[in-house]
Amino acid sequence: MLCNVSLRNILLRANQLASFGDEIVQLKYLRKQLDARFRANYHLNQKFRAIGTMMVDTGATAGPRAVMNVLPEKDNVEGGGYASGGWKSDDGRLSCGYSSFRGKRASMEDFFDVKTSKVDGKEVFMFGIFDGHGGSLAAEYLKEHLFENLLKHPQFMTDTKLAIKETYLKTDSDFLEQESNTYRDDGSTASTAVLVGSHLYVANVGDSRAIISKAGRAIALSDDHKPNRSDERKRIENAGGVVMWAGTWRVGGVLAMSRAFGNRMLKQFVVAEPEIQEQEVDEELEFLVLASDGLWDVVPNESF
Repeated sequence: MLCNVSLRNILLRANQLASFGDEIVQLKYLRKQLDARFRANYHLNQKFRAIGTMMVDTGATAGPRAVMNVLPEKDNVEGGGYASGGWKSDDGRLSCGYSSFRGKRASMEDFFDVKTSKVDGKEVFMFGIFDGHGGSLAAEYLKEHLFENLLKHPQFMTDTKLAIKETYLKTDSDFLEQESNTYRDDGSTASTAVLVGSHLYVANVGDSRAIISKAGRAIALSDDHKPNRSDERKRIENAGGVVMWAGTWRVGGVLAMSRAFGNRMLKQFVVAEPEIQEQEVDEELEFLVLASDGLWDVVPNESF
């Protein structure tokens, strides 16, 4: 159950928006396209809408909980191309849309995920964007395992923030162990939104971002993990690392974000501990946007 809140339009998109000549025109085209697909209107009289966008460029476990991946396999982007689609909950109170296409890179490194489950009689919806770098393996691993690991956490319903934090760290550790005998060093950001009843938990690792529109005002629910962010720089330097300028601020002159999954060569400094914020979904909360840096590098929060 989602209380008395009507949830509308969660749009999930992946592309390298900065690679287009006119980024704003491209964004407007996307909104027009998705408007037509879902017959959605962008007026504030709707109780709540959530828009998620992805850009291209715990030891003990509880009993099994049924989880459903709501995205059809044919909509997954493999090696490039374009995919778009949408989904609506059985009761019609929650809908999402997504589109994805590869930018200038040789292959697609990013993934997105939407899953739903029922836990202790409550509907749970999970949305995630995973912006890969150095390869696609870390982002794909998150798509396949992060939410399923979260649902297995014994305190998922009683202490959801703790469960999210510990699941992020365990999933990172599991991926690093899987890749320990390879020469690859894939990494990925993660920006996720977990809706339990009418309570929203937004977690972020890396330079993706989540915003909400509340009473017509854009509010960031995450703070980009950039190496030159004062607290992040201090943390890295206290761990023995360095932050230097190499076209942009980078950890060790290599990585342009200060937190990520994977990146085992920099793991001492580049952690996967998420920052988590909570929001109660009420009459003033109009929509949610999840997006990677490909969008936010060229589009301000207020554009939505």
